Amino acid sequence: MKFKICTTSFQTILFLLILVASFWLISIAGANCRPSGRLRGKKPPSGKCNRENESECCKKGKVYHTFKCSPPISHHTKAILTLNSFEKGGDGGGPSECDNKFYSDNTPVVALSTGWFNDKKRCHHNITIFGKGRRVHAMVVDECDSKRGCDAEHDFLPPCPNNVVDASKAVWKALGVPKRDWGESDIHWSDA
Repeated sequence: MKFKICTTSFQTILFLLILVASFWLISIAGANCRPSGRLRGKKPPSGKCNRENESECCKKGKVYHTFKCSPPISHHTKAILTLNSFEKGGDGGGPSECDNKFYSDNTPVVALSTGWFNDKKRCHHNITIFGKGRRVHAMVVDECDSKRGCDAEHDFLPPCPNNVVDASKAVWKALGVPKRDWGESDIHWSDA
């Protein structure tokens, strides 16, 4: 009888170890969002790359990584906050992906990297952005395209990295970031 209890206990422990290892491997695989391709930059036509908000134009011959995925989302998802204008004529390029509209820089809206945008499944959902000791709610209205770039549709800007929350000026103001420091900042975010 003792032998059967030991065998059962051993099997239970082995099963639990396999279960824990499986979850660990799944989390490692999700965290390693690797580039899905490369894109070679082309020189933008004269006057066609909007440099508002110190945007970086594509550089001829430079290789840019593209991504179909983003890091896993949690209640504390690390990201890079960048500055974008969603207004007509702004450095965001065309109208938003969610509803084909433009938004005022005074409205707290964001574009998420391709993986987080999730084929428009996050459109018009609010997220909470935490940074500089503050938090702000913002509505997802666009994709920060991590798969394509360096063309007219993307205002001749490179593909987005896979971990970007591209935010309007209203988001930066709400976080209390001095204007001189706008551009790029480490933050974390969650679904609101």
